Amino acid sequence: MPTPTALLVIDLQRGVVQDCLDRDGVLGRVAKLVDRARTANVPVIWVQDHGDFAEGTEAWQLAAPLERRDDEPLVRKEYRDSFVGTDLAEVLEALRVEHLVVAGAQSDYCIRTTTQAAAARGLDVTLVSDAHTTTDSEHDGVVITAEQIVAHTNMYFGGLRYPGRRYATTKHDQVTFEPLQESSGGTSGPSVR
Repeated sequence: MPTPTALLVIDLQRGVVQDCLDRDGVLGRVAKLVDRARTANVPVIWVQDHGDFAEGTEAWQLAAPLERRDDEPLVRKEYRDSFVGTDLAEVLEALRVEHLVVAGAQSDYCIRTTTQAAAARGLDVTLVSDAHTTTDSEHDGVVITAEQIVAHTNMYFGGLRYPGRRYATTKHDQVTFEPLQESSGGTSGPSVR
């Protein structure tokens, strides 16, 4: 039986992605995921940072070609973990989501923190390996390229293990949202294969 799934799109705002690796490619791939999720009646949940960007400003807006529909949940966050100080857990519970498909920015901050938090909360999680991005970084004189960060995030998440849960990394074109299906117990939710 398919698991109720949602697509979680994190921080793909103009002010966040302006200098990110493969920005236009990532935005285009996420737009395709959003279209496929909508077609399959899979909920699309948007997370936007309003701690670093004032709501309604140019930098706070979603980057083109992304557009949130009025009936799609918007979670406003201030911290890297999209669950902290937000209603994300309540939104997921109301939708009866058990599986998150995650895309967005930035790989080494909000993506990694939120996917880890979702896993620790008992959700199955798929990180879309070519649909998250970040910028180059430096720590203690060591420069880490955005490409290395994205690759490391995919490697880290691909090895994640929690009891009884499933985690995966997969490319955007391999994510298939299945439409709602009838089962002997009623309607079951969409899933990702």
